[in-house]
Amino acid sequence: MTEEQFNKRYDVFHSKLVANADYDGCFEMPKIRTSNQIPNNVMLFSRAVSEKCKDFNCWVIFYEHDCNFIRLWNNPQKYLNRLKRFNGVISPDFSLYRNMPLVMQMWNTYKGRAIAAWLQDNGIEVIPNVRWNDERTFDFCFDGIERNSTVSIGTHGCIGNKADRTYFKNGLAKMVGVLNPKNIIVYGRNPDDIFAEYKNRGINIIAFESELAKSRKQVTA
Repeated sequence: MTEEQFNKRYDVFHSKLVANADYDGCFEMPKIRTSNQIPNNVMLFSRAVSEKCKDFNCWVIFYEHDCNFIRLWNNPQKYLNRLKRFNGVISPDFSLYRNMPLVMQMWNTYKGRAIAAWLQDNGIEVIPNVRWNDERTFDFCFDGIERNSTVSIGTHGCIGNKADRTYFKNGLAKMVGVLNPKNIIVYGRNPDDIFAEYKNRGINIIAFESELAKSRKQVTA
């Protein structure tokens, strides 16, 4: 077995993804260099990698179930040339659940940052996705992301009930305080009771409807 074959078989934490990365924070999250571009449109990863997809004039997003994009973590090289055909990628949104052990939430945050760093090394424009949970995640969930720049967040499935809404609003306030973003890309609903305050501060909110909302419109049309 050659050294290359050995490293490919036994690189269980995918060190190649962060071979050129710098790190941020006490948990050493890989840093992401934020693109200066603003997405014109977005497409879910599962659709973007489908052979049926012929429209590449958009950005790839990961606001869907982890099972639909864990394959990118398992075999990133397989999808690299495909992703290069799009305008850019918003970094993977691995789930953070409140009943998930904190170490797993850190790991999921790390995975998204690591993939993003590798995509950048390979010439792809990247905007960082920011995902938080309760206040414990504030110790690491903003690490590796540039201040005074552009971030992306997903609201789909995060503001449906009172408890979720409270956690989301608290995390959004913390994110704005820490990162001071100029632009916030929102996938899903962006109700005024959550986002008007930030619009009034001069933050540019760029919202995209979720696929679920689009499908419901088609059904009721």
